Amino acid sequence: MENRQRIQKKDGPKVPDPTTPQTKGKPRLLLMGQRRSGKSSISSVVFHKLPASETLFLESTARIQKDSLNSFMEFQVWDFPGQIDIFENPAYSFDMDAIFGEIGALIWVIDAQDDYLEAVTRLNITILHVQRSYPHINIEVFIHKVDGLSDDYKLDIQRDVTIRIQDELSDQGIENAPVNFHLTSIYNHSIFEAFSKVIQKLIPRLGQLEAMLTNLCRTCRFEKAYLFDVNTKIYIATDSTPEDMASYEICSDYVDVIIDFTEVYGSWPRTQQWRDRLEGEPWAQPLEDQVACEWAESGMVLADAQRPIMLREVDRFLALVAIMKEGSYEKMPQINMNVDVVVKGLTEFFEITKPRGGGGGVVGGQGGEGVVSPGVAPVL
Repeated sequence: MENRQRIQKKDGPKVPDPTTPQTKGKPRLLLMGQRRSGKSSISSVVFHKLPASETLFLESTARIQKDSLNSFMEFQVWDFPGQIDIFENPAYSFDMDAIFGEIGALIWVIDAQDDYLEAVTRLNITILHVQRSYPHINIEVFIHKVDGLSDDYKLDIQRDVTIRIQDELSDQGIENAPVNFHLTSIYNHSIFEAFSKVIQKLIPRLGQLEAMLTNLCRTCRFEKAYLFDVNTKIYIATDSTPEDMASYEICSDYVDVIIDFTEVYGSWPRTQQWRDRLEGEPWAQPLEDQVACEWAESGMVLADAQRPIMLREVDRFLALVAIMKEGSYEKMPQINMNVDVVVKGLTEFFEITKPRGGGGGVVGGQGGEGVVSPGVAPVL
């Protein structure tokens, strides 16, 4: 929150020309919608780890806020002020190519607890403009602030918004526009689930990742496996079994625990004397030979169902988290071997799909023809 407030104070209330030469090549997520719909709160909670309860103190966005995120892929999040209509505002002149030319997805936030008719009208206008010039853009509608609403009422709102948008687009001759709808709230995991769906559409050859995780679950008899971006708790891939929100919540909370534990105990400097003591008697071998693997690894057991959960680091941004079945600890040597193979395959996947000529991200990467699902040995 302090970072956002400093940015707002430094930038002032003016609306800038949205061109940013230094960020060329990074895909963007555009957050748009009416004032007070929750755009800044969403960005702060998902990408800045701000507790949801503290979003009440966020100031209203007065200008376009641009955040560059260094994650498993480099991308930007642009938060647009709700009071500015970039298509029908004569007071400002915007370069549409600069805004939409490298966009990954346009996220339109609608406040479900307010009168949303004007928001739907503006969204329809935005979709019509975008579809004419940039038909490739995915449009994601977040029907937000649904916490506290009954399940039936939430579905009624989603149905009403969907019908109003589809009818207007149909009247304008636009069929099968890439518009998707999500019910979200910052007070539960639904906002992370929605962003996971948005990010997955930006990953080239997502099917390869899903095939690796599905193969791992089948051979190791995992109930569910996720590939997490640990900085945001967004999962960028999962196996092909039906989605289970409860499993995602457990794994997401587990990632949170590991990150918090690491920040407390993993950041203090180690001296050479400390290393010499651990490599001395009774172990008498280098630290690298004393650990099960060279990556960070963790595990716990759920008390309710005796189901182990394992976490394995893929790189500094990604972690593989899997829910195992009861009794899996008896087969941990074979499971570790299979996980090692999959982690190696995931690392090669992101190397192959990395954009040529630098960049460091995976979005829009070329190549990938050599990516194959790694072979794993079945756990009997």
